[in-house]
Amino acid sequence: MPVFHITPAVADAFPDTLIALVTATGLHGDEPWPRTAAALEDLEQQLADGTWHPADETDPRIEAWHTAYRSFGTNPRRIRPSVDALGRRLAKKGTLPRINPAVDSYNAVSVRHGLPAGAFDLSHVTGDVEVRFADGTESFTPLGEPDTVENVKPGEIIYADTTGVLTRHWNHRDAHRTRVTEHSARVAFVLETLHAGRDGGLLKVAAEELQDLLAPHTAQTAVHYLSPAQPRATT
Repeated sequence: MPVFHITPAVADAFPDTLIALVTATGLHGDEPWPRTAAALEDLEQQLADGTWHPADETDPRIEAWHTAYRSFGTNPRRIRPSVDALGRRLAKKGTLPRINPAVDSYNAVSVRHGLPAGAFDLSHVTGDVEVRFADGTESFTPLGEPDTVENVKPGEIIYADTTGVLTRHWNHRDAHRTRVTEHSARVAFVLETLHAGRDGGLLKVAAEELQDLLAPHTAQTAVHYLSPAQPRATT
């Protein structure tokens, strides 16, 4: 099973980082997930009623990611953190995308709590996974674009295994190779904050909420936490 690891350079640059790693083994993504469907519908109804709005770039949770993106040379208004892009889409269209139950689950949790989220099919991960600065030699094939190859900029923060890049711009977009489908049986989900002192409790609530959505449809779930103080976790 892969080890997830925050490198010392990233830990030094972002010392209040906290990442929740929610793992699921024996996932059944090819059956109905009524609680996930209800979670999506509830968010959409709250938005329609005007009782809730997704966090935008004026919110401290999103603003922190904009600041981080700028620090490694990414324009966050052109290449947005995933939670920012998802919230903007929801605010504009009034609905969230339906991809498959596992992806829909982390999207619902992400936008509800204003925290970036992603996931990796562990059957397509090779070796261990590092959260590190790119050196500029890496290439990336984005989710949904299997024939596209992008050059990763040096200094950009990425998730990477021994084969290549799993996410660009920290949490802007996941890779096509490790995408989660309805057939994925072993998955690692991530939820992230740059301000554990302020939002660590919120992150833990979100991780538990995601675990609860996954649990009826998987043989086993677990939650691990990565931080500069505890930079490694085995899935």
